[in-house]
Amino acid sequence: MFKDTIFLPKTNFPMKAGLPDKEPRILERWKQLDLYKLQRKAFKGRPKFVLHDGPPYANGHIHIGHALNRILKDVVIRSQQMQGKDCVFIPGWDCHGLPIEWKIEEEYRAHGKSKDTVDVIEFRNQCRTFAAKWVDIQKEEIQRLGVLGDWENPYTTMKFENEAVIASELSKFLMNGSLYRGFRPVMWSVVEKTALAEAEVEYQDKTSPSIYVKFPVKSASIDVLNDAYAVIWTTTPWTLPANRAVAYGEDVRYAVVRVDAVMESSHMQSYALQGDRLIIAEDLVAAVCSAVGIAEHTVVASLMGSELKGSVCAHPLAGQGYEFDVPMLPGDHVSTDAGTGLVHTAPSHGVEDFALGKAFGLEIPDLIQDDGVYRPQVPMFAGLHIFKANEPVMDAIKAVDCLLAAGKIKHSYPHSWRSKAPLIYRTTPQWFIGMEMNDLRNKALKAIDDVQWYPAAGKNRIGSMVDGRPDWCVSRQRTWGVPLPIFVHKETNEILKDERVQHRIVEAFRAEGADAWFEKDNAFFLDGLYPADEYQKIKDVVDVWFDSGTTHVFTLENNPDVHWPADVYLEGSDQHRGWFQSSLLESCGTRGIAPYKAVVTHGFVLDEKGYKMSKSLGNVVSPADVIKDLGADILRLWVISSDYFDDIRIGKSILQHQQDIYRRFRNILRYLLGALDGFSDDEKVDYAQLPDLEKWVLHRLAELDAVRKKCLETYDFKTFYAELHTFCSSELSSVYFDIRKDCLYCDDPKGLKRRSVRTVMDILFDTITRWLAPVLSFTAEEAYLERYPDRDSIHLETFVAIPTTWLNDHLAKTMAEIFDIRSQITAALELKRAEKFIGSSLQAAVTLTLPTTTHMNIDWAEVCITSAVTVVKGSEVLVDVQLASGAKCERCWKVMPEVTEANPVCTRCDEAVKAVAGN
Repeated sequence: MFKDTIFLPKTNFPMKAGLPDKEPRILERWKQLDLYKLQRKAFKGRPKFVLHDGPPYANGHIHIGHALNRILKDVVIRSQQMQGKDCVFIPGWDCHGLPIEWKIEEEYRAHGKSKDTVDVIEFRNQCRTFAAKWVDIQKEEIQRLGVLGDWENPYTTMKFENEAVIASELSKFLMNGSLYRGFRPVMWSVVEKTALAEAEVEYQDKTSPSIYVKFPVKSASIDVLNDAYAVIWTTTPWTLPANRAVAYGEDVRYAVVRVDAVMESSHMQSYALQGDRLIIAEDLVAAVCSAVGIAEHTVVASLMGSELKGSVCAHPLAGQGYEFDVPMLPGDHVSTDAGTGLVHTAPSHGVEDFALGKAFGLEIPDLIQDDGVYRPQVPMFAGLHIFKANEPVMDAIKAVDCLLAAGKIKHSYPHSWRSKAPLIYRTTPQWFIGMEMNDLRNKALKAIDDVQWYPAAGKNRIGSMVDGRPDWCVSRQRTWGVPLPIFVHKETNEILKDERVQHRIVEAFRAEGADAWFEKDNAFFLDGLYPADEYQKIKDVVDVWFDSGTTHVFTLENNPDVHWPADVYLEGSDQHRGWFQSSLLESCGTRGIAPYKAVVTHGFVLDEKGYKMSKSLGNVVSPADVIKDLGADILRLWVISSDYFDDIRIGKSILQHQQDIYRRFRNILRYLLGALDGFSDDEKVDYAQLPDLEKWVLHRLAELDAVRKKCLETYDFKTFYAELHTFCSSELSSVYFDIRKDCLYCDDPKGLKRRSVRTVMDILFDTITRWLAPVLSFTAEEAYLERYPDRDSIHLETFVAIPTTWLNDHLAKTMAEIFDIRSQITAALELKRAEKFIGSSLQAAVTLTLPTTTHMNIDWAEVCITSAVTVVKGSEVLVDVQLASGAKCERCWKVMPEVTEANPVCTRCDEAVKAVAGN
């Protein structure tokens, strides 16, 4: 009878989201609108905010880590734009280098071919085609996440113009003297046949040989060392042919130990011989004897390391091609933490070894080919691959009684994160940018101090890396990349430094791409300035980290749509040693400052149990699968709900939790849309006229807005959206909407209270929808267009301006007291409901005892959703629940004394019905 007079929420916004089906339609609408260009037009002239996109690698489908990174960037950009800034976002890709080259090589190997038999230009074209294909694929996959950007004009490192810039930037280091050719130890992949950057190295457990080797003393500095053996420990027997010294610590005390008895068994295979005299650090004697199976020993002498000066050993394989002396030399790197206190030194295969070799003029032998095979001149082991050489080397040393013990050890070992193959240190001629040249290290350290780091620990992390890093090796022995634009004189090895030549190289790259280096002869580049036949081109290509380190130049610099330096770089925490650092060093080396004002890092994605994802464990979560099943907005919400500054987890139960959170947000939007059906500006009520409950809601919005602004400054979105979720579920749904539901449904539409409710709900909808827009980009768009179908997009709006005058701490304190009393009344009603004394709370009439008169005049019946509340004064808060007297109003369902069979509605409803009829 009264159904048509009740104002129930009405909306077409469904409770069931159907995101997997709905999101592609919204994406298509954005495409038809050309939303990104509309944004640029709408925000033109406003302050710019630049997030420079770190280039992902164009060699496969995006994984969940990509999704985390891209969504987080999109949330930052959308948030800054809705803050009122012009946020141009230019996505980009790394397209050169080993991973792509490796894929093309694999295709050749699958057909029994070698890349070395293929024309270099043909091979590079295949690499370029491969990269272009994956750029297009990843572009679509990233856009499906809801990421907006200039997808029609992304940057790629293989674009001709950008290859020219990379060459030009390297030329700056060449011309200022920072780029040099040196002979240094580098991480080398014998599988990929190239040097690797530190950022391309990962550490995995590996089982290696663990051996103790005796070096016979042939020339002793003091008599007690005659006929003794210097004992070393190593896990790389294959490096022993390259041994050229034994290092000791000058301040370490050593013992000469006589072997008196040998154990019958030990955890290592022991070859100790009774009577041998061994030189071992005193602090390690017990540990070494136990390890190598020495049951009894006698210390026959004790001496300081400095007394070893001048002693010379023979190589264990002396007489079989290893006739050189092996001097004992002081080394600062020697410790007694492990091993024997004496260190096997192979200058070709270690950083400290190389440094010691250089300091004392040792030979630095080149015994290993690029593919890890011993060169033909290596005695006994020529032609053998080093990874197959450990056993033969050990057998050879054992045969001459110089192997003291042998076993196995499991330890962390460097591997290529591309091929997963073990790496070695190899001293080779490479091109380096000197960290001390032109004060690069100090410039970079100062720049680090000038940058804001989120989280703050990132500053110390990258600072320690830069402070201790060696010179930057920028050459790679590969084919697919930007060639080092360098000529060297064939006879003198002098590097050609001429601005005119460098300019000609760069312009050729700009016109034809870096292929020009391989297609054109010397004469073209030298252009008559120098004799073409006296110079040779460097065949190496540039480290891809240098490529990506220059992206700030060709993407931001001299681009009127953005500015340099960038406001922020945002990538995974591994980029402290990768892109953050290469960009920093490149920019500081050429411009003196960092290319970014702030750096934000996020962690890695693990499975629900905290394990690293791997196909073998079957715990890989694909973003495509999540989107297909749940929608991108669930994935976006997962990112922002996580503590992304650290490693984060994902899995079925975690995503289920995100669905629950999403459902609450969606229901809030749905309720507001329904409650605002037919709302117009004519209904709006000025702030001064609003009831206290509505003012309290606006106070909470003002508090949340302050949190939002602070979190936006520190990129801490989790804190804000967690508070927003709590506000929506605990304060709006459970309190405000619950209290005002009766007013909203049943009051006179023109009454001040109902108009006040709808006024605040209007503010709530506009504010919350826009707050959600950076995260739930599809859902916010859907809700916005449901209310404003004639508008283009919520993503052209800015955040609602929240007046700070809405903040009212006194009111907040009062409302907190009221809500506390409300919770006591609600608890009492729940007990009565459990006892079956009442069903609905509207069947109850409450007598409320309050110790003060402060809250005596509150409409407690409305606050507690009962039919009546009588307030009396007493010594403490007491709640007495009785049945309400009267009959049930057929319109609002309250039990009121005035309701009778003749009068089926209460007084309030009767007036409301008449008001509606009068309209």
